[in-house]
Amino acid sequence: AAPPVLAASGSGAAAAGWAHAEPLNALSLPTWMVHVSSLIEWLAAMGLVWRYAEVSGNPRWKGLTWGMLPFHASGLCACTYHLFYNPASLQVLLALQAGLTVVGDLTCWYAAYRIYQFA
Repeated sequence: AAPPVLAASGSGAAAAGWAHAEPLNALSLPTWMVHVSSLIEWLAAMGLVWRYAEVSGNPRWKGLTWGMLPFHASGLCACTYHLFYNPASLQVLLALQAGLTVVGDLTCWYAAYRIYQFA
């Protein structure tokens, strides 16, 4: 028999009986693609900012890379929460995500201010 495949409930695959029906709150494949690509793009942006710091000779740009890190961690919290279908036992991830977003706002603001002062 073929291995079980995840499929949205109500889909043809689930109706055929060979796929695992996901709960109604499961994210679709395109939504997962957006979430994962956003995490990858954020890492790429952080890498480019770090490289710009080295090329420009302005080390304060590296501070912006560090300031971006809480935003990336916030995205990881969101993806982890969705990966397990948003269970009540992982509600703490929502608070952590919100907190990391606020911290990211502050750290990016401060890093941008430091870059402005250097100019």
